Amino acid sequence: MSGNEDVIKAIVGIEPGSALADVIAGRADIMALTQQTHDGALMPENPGGLSHAERAALALRIAKINDHKAFEEHFETMLEKAGSPDGAVRMADIWFDGGSDPRARALIRHVDLVAHAPKDATRRDIELLQEAGIADADIVRLSELVAFVSYQIRVAVGLALMKGLA
Repeated sequence: MSGNEDVIKAIVGIEPGSALADVIAGRADIMALTQQTHDGALMPENPGGLSHAERAALALRIAKINDHKAFEEHFETMLEKAGSPDGAVRMADIWFDGGSDPRARALIRHVDLVAHAPKDATRRDIELLQEAGIADADIVRLSELVAFVSYQIRVAVGLALMKGLA
């Protein structure tokens, strides 16, 4: 899926001219901003210390945590397009904890915590990322990624429920 396509519409299967498409048209500004955020969070021109492959892998991990197969496929495709480096591919495995790599361990621990129980995250969790050598700007990027992917999945689930009721 290219950055120009609406990921949520494609994943939910919203057909042009459908009742749900009409509802979405009334929120076109929100959907456009959501797509722009998708592209910015996952494929920014300057990825900083989180490569495109790592972003796709961590997004794939979040989709797996949420058991959302369509998003799993979407992020898997993004990971493949990013070249699928071994380290990033392993981060997508929900049974992998980062192994002996302190940076990977910290990233995975944080993603899992915030994806499962965001209210349990504390200042100490940010300090653990810093102690693993993750720059503050990359901590912000990581937080944006986790928050956005979680939001995107929830929007798609809500729209799929609406589609089922239409």
